[in-house]
Amino acid sequence: MSIENPTTFLQSVDRSFNQAASALDLPKGLARQIRTCNAICEMKFGVEIQGGYEIFTGWRATHSEHVLPAKGGIRYAPFADQQEVEALAALMTYKCSIVSVPYAGSKGALKIDPKKYSIEELEHITRRFAQELDKRGLLGPGINVPAPDMGTGQRMMSWIADEYQKLHPSDINAQGCVTGKPVHFGGVEGRMEATGRGVQFGLQEFFRHPDDIAKAKLDGSLAGKKIIIQGLGNVGYHAAKFLREEDGALIIAILERDGAIIDEKGLDVEAVSKYKLEHGKVEGFPGSQFVKNGNDVLEHPCDILIPAAMEGVITHINAPRIKAKVVAEAANGPVTYEADQILNEKGIFIIPDAYLNAGGVTVSYFEWLKNLSHVRFGRMDRRFVEAQGQKIIEAIESGIGKSIAEAAKNKLLAGPNEIDLVRSGLDDTMRVAYSQIKEQELSNSKINDRRTAAYALAIRNIADIYESMYL
Repeated sequence: MSIENPTTFLQSVDRSFNQAASALDLPKGLARQIRTCNAICEMKFGVEIQGGYEIFTGWRATHSEHVLPAKGGIRYAPFADQQEVEALAALMTYKCSIVSVPYAGSKGALKIDPKKYSIEELEHITRRFAQELDKRGLLGPGINVPAPDMGTGQRMMSWIADEYQKLHPSDINAQGCVTGKPVHFGGVEGRMEATGRGVQFGLQEFFRHPDDIAKAKLDGSLAGKKIIIQGLGNVGYHAAKFLREEDGALIIAILERDGAIIDEKGLDVEAVSKYKLEHGKVEGFPGSQFVKNGNDVLEHPCDILIPAAMEGVITHINAPRIKAKVVAEAANGPVTYEADQILNEKGIFIIPDAYLNAGGVTVSYFEWLKNLSHVRFGRMDRRFVEAQGQKIIEAIESGIGKSIAEAAKNKLLAGPNEIDLVRSGLDDTMRVAYSQIKEQELSNSKINDRRTAAYALAIRNIADIYESMYL
């Protein structure tokens, strides 16, 4: 594909797949089987709104069914189209495989601008969409499980779950037909923060590998590292907040729709978020420099650039001017295929989206398990752990002949609650996956970057499942 005709998002995903597949020894035709989207359904349905009827177009792609259920978000966006849905479904297949979550990839979208409708209208539209998905076998806890994405959230997932329960009143696992629900409606603690938290855990793991840090021409830890965040939505906000407040990183710039703000001393993420909520923009945030053309700030010098919003923001046009040492892909597909080649040639270390964006689906998996087991995490063992801790403290105090300080004792005695277990499970997932991706690169001379290594890990894991089916 020439620079004059750059690759689309779907082509970028497929070319990254092909590059990884060519580095592996696979049976003839298996790579094509894994890469091919199994099915995509386009739905057109009418909804009565304000005394008339409006026709909506939606899609649901099932990229793979090597395991079930298929999993992937639903986005509401005026620019949504079938090709984007196919690309996101494929990426979800590889993402789940990389982090060892037993789902196949799926994705859905509705071509709609949610800001143009009232809450009541959105509920009506969403419930009708759920009906259309259900009648086509594209919704159910054992078949296809949506989640929130751009333009959707907890409330919409509740509407879908409620509609599914009405259609299937005898299904005791009905709440598991979607994830990303409010906690009081079958959701799990930590789901809202999950993708951003996964970005934090992925970067923490990167800094545990001295050879990777050196390759990126960095040193030390996250503390004091200069970070630029593109997009202060759910993912960007949580990633920036945790990296600043818990790891001591400096968020020196934030890019939003109206432009970008810069402060080399570090921005207060919470304060920026509140300002944006109140004013609908970041322009005018006290103490910051405003840049009207926010995309120019992608090229501002920094240690870590985190694109956390849209796909295709780093292209062959601006990639040569990127000055970050690490590009951490918190969004899906923020770097085009051509840009990826340029950044690698420049020696910029890329932590790929197929890995770094996987926090959301990982915690969705935990929510799904909670729905199927019908018990919250920690209910069975929290008090047992506390009792065991009490016995250990008593033994220590007996041995040293004095009491342990009350504050320290309380920390040691606290049994894990749901949020503790969710974060622990996500942290473990991101650590293990990082090491497995790195091993793919180190063990295969045909692989020279982490994106190819991540795809190779995904392909190898899926190939093993397919090959075991035909033994």
